[in-house]
Amino acid sequence: MCRSIKTLRPPALPHEATEEEARAAALQFVRKVSGFRAPAAHNREVFERAVDEITEATLALLGGLEVRGAHAVHETRAAQGAQAD
Repeated sequence: MCRSIKTLRPPALPHEATEEEARAAALQFVRKVSGFRAPAAHNREVFERAVDEITEATLALLGGLEVRGAHAVHETRAAQGAQAD
């Protein structure tokens, strides 16, 4: 697993993952799988299409997951943040 890809679901994140966060993870995945940090001009289209498709799949996965207990963890973190203010 690529070390640059982080867990994007609660409770690992204190919020829902953004499209930007999902895209960053997708880009890291495509870089790892392809072996290219940046594609050559003749591979750019397929590289970018893969990043787009993996971003969509990631957001669909995160949107469909049921994480039991995450709501309670999120509320606890929110309460802790409010106490710090």
